[in-house]
Amino acid sequence: EHVDSHAHHHPLSITDAAVPEKLPLPSEEPHPEDHKSEQPQTGQPQTEADQGHVVLGKLRVSSVTPNSVELQWRVPEGSFDSFTLQYRDAQGQPQALAVDGGSRSVTVPGLSPSRRYRFHLYGLQGRKRIDRVSIDAVTEDLPPPSMDTPAEAPAAKHHQTAHPQAETPPSEAPSAQAVLGELEVSSVTPDSVELQWSVPEGSFDSFTLQYRDAQGQPQALPIDGGSRSVTVSGLSPSRRYRFHLYGLRGGKRIDHVSTDIVTGEGEDQRIENEKQRTEVPPSAATPTRAVLKDLRVSTITPNSVELQWSVPEGSFDSFTLQYRDAQGQPQALPIDGRSRSVTVP
Repeated sequence: EHVDSHAHHHPLSITDAAVPEKLPLPSEEPHPEDHKSEQPQTGQPQTEADQGHVVLGKLRVSSVTPNSVELQWRVPEGSFDSFTLQYRDAQGQPQALAVDGGSRSVTVPGLSPSRRYRFHLYGLQGRKRIDRVSIDAVTEDLPPPSMDTPAEAPAAKHHQTAHPQAETPPSEAPSAQAVLGELEVSSVTPDSVELQWSVPEGSFDSFTLQYRDAQGQPQALPIDGGSRSVTVSGLSPSRRYRFHLYGLRGGKRIDHVSTDIVTGEGEDQRIENEKQRTEVPPSAATPTRAVLKDLRVSTITPNSVELQWSVPEGSFDSFTLQYRDAQGQPQALPIDGRSRSVTVP
């Protein structure tokens, strides 16, 4: 584990046990038997519910396949800045799909055949949930083998699946070895990031991009297996984000790549930085020598560790705490430069 700075690298290590992060369950999960569109905010004070008269219309299913569902909706009154679609995958894990405020449809990939899913669409203004509608959808069955030519069609199927295993066992290894290439940044703005990746070996059914938003809440973005890029919107300016891309096959995570990104400066931040450059004399600049010392454990619980450190000389813009979780996956926690302690949950 290392604490890194933007100025100088002074690694300090200490033995601790880290715990992998888990996505929280979607809040206010309705019962599956409730098939009506739901708008929980109508029970709140009218000052919030009626603000701007923003209303979500009925959520409906426009198309279904064995592994995807397309949903559509209307906004009969007002407008939303963005939407969030929440549901649980085949393993019962909560997923959240960010949707642009101008969109009126979304396709959810990476689903399992013949399975019931409940989708919740939230309309947001700023970062507040204003309205919600829900719907149940059942994915289609996998198509059965063709019965038009009983003597020939099944043989063709077996040639694609069982036959290669019998005659050329090594060919099974490349198909099982799906590999993710490096996760790269193709463009950055103050409130969005575009990421790109490659799949140099094999293929994936779908991908999931995970990160934490400006409030520290985990977000998960499902992506179609044929995609090689994604744009993440709704970010905050001048903030460091860590993105984890998982490649999935059959609902299982096969490979994982990560990258750290800092969003661009917002207009207010840019003006403030310009003022600081003109007002601060060179003599008051950050000392060339900054020193980290005494990384120690101050508190331990069964699922968290609190660390403390000192900066006896100079100062740092920020810190980064790196460690590996219980699955051996690398994690990085950005920390403000004025902090002298952090809790790893």
